[in-house]
Amino acid sequence: MKNVAVIGAGAAGLMAAYAAAKNGNKVTVFEKNEKCGKKIYITGKGRCNLTHDCDEQEFLQNVVSNPKFMTGAIYNLSPEKTMHFFEEGGLKLKTERGARVFPLSDKASDVTKCLENYCKNAGVSFKFNEKVLKIDILHSTLSNIITEKCTYNFDCAIVCTGGISYPLTGSTGDGYKFAEATGHNIIPLKQGLCGLNLKGSFYKSLQGLSLKNVFLTVYNGDKVVKNFFGEMLFTHFGVSGPIILSASSLINRLDLSKIRLVVDLKPALSDEQLDKRVLRDFEEYKNKNILNCLKELLPIALIPEILKRSNIDGEKKVNSVTKAERAALLTNIKNFDMFVSSLRGFDEAIVTCGGVDVKQIDPKTMESKLIKGLYFCGEVLDLDAFTGGFNLQIAFSTGFAAGNSIKD
Repeated sequence: MKNVAVIGAGAAGLMAAYAAAKNGNKVTVFEKNEKCGKKIYITGKGRCNLTHDCDEQEFLQNVVSNPKFMTGAIYNLSPEKTMHFFEEGGLKLKTERGARVFPLSDKASDVTKCLENYCKNAGVSFKFNEKVLKIDILHSTLSNIITEKCTYNFDCAIVCTGGISYPLTGSTGDGYKFAEATGHNIIPLKQGLCGLNLKGSFYKSLQGLSLKNVFLTVYNGDKVVKNFFGEMLFTHFGVSGPIILSASSLINRLDLSKIRLVVDLKPALSDEQLDKRVLRDFEEYKNKNILNCLKELLPIALIPEILKRSNIDGEKKVNSVTKAERAALLTNIKNFDMFVSSLRGFDEAIVTCGGVDVKQIDPKTMESKLIKGLYFCGEVLDLDAFTGGFNLQIAFSTGFAAGNSIKD
């Protein structure tokens, strides 16, 4: 039996604690907050999208940073196995549109309770309101854990302190300090899964407008970074919503001055089909102002901006719109472009990109290659994925890999 410390009682920490305890180890979880899973409580708008119902290969395709590192962990604890784990623990699940998995109750707190019950039944001890200040190392081996209350001796320590996104939940970067102090490299931290501030001011008149089933192409200069299909939202600062959040994690390490977002507002229609549709509307409303003839095709709030970009006066009669003006209109409907000025802050970012360099971590066990008995799991590592439950699955799988590897 080994004496194991888990630092952080979030998704990765609770899974690591349970996995280590079920192997017969004595496990103590240190949490500086007054309870477990503070960040879990706010995920999925309080509903907790805990994983994505997909196979291992599809999962890895949705990991942005270091998917190869995740291969072993995700096969050992796949989304399917994770779902089975929670259901065996009494948590009923449901799979919603887009293969996103939620608790049937729609309560994120039930996910935390399920993990806590697993831990308590396995004999895990918890020390709440106790912040770890330092990890002592002797001869490249874990020695002591020093908290604000006491100094403890442990055989192993699993660092699951999260990133620096949503700092009010306690994610204040403690794990990076522990890693640096013990000789590990830290890949520069960036906001991930966050909204994007846009250049200009056109978006202010569109604030609150949600676009569904649109096709987004992200450009870095003339090069396509990636395409996304789904929903987006105009806000007071620019844009947000699922496809924008995912896009942010791909561009956060790039030169944002070169980033262009192009939205196809009618992806189900080819250029020719859209032209026929517009001509049909033009014929039906030929004696009306063009501003009033596009209401069946586009959201009302968006029409003035589309016309402005097409250099068409909104008061112009439909029957006097030229072929060139109609062509410009079609172009802007199929290619509504926006330019990024910056990322939203860490206080709004769902995840932190960057972190402990995975080259210094054993992908099978999450143990440091530099310090014997020291492990890193979850968001503190340089691992992140798109929105849709993938990031919580990373936390569960890496936590399980660490805890499960600690045996006599």
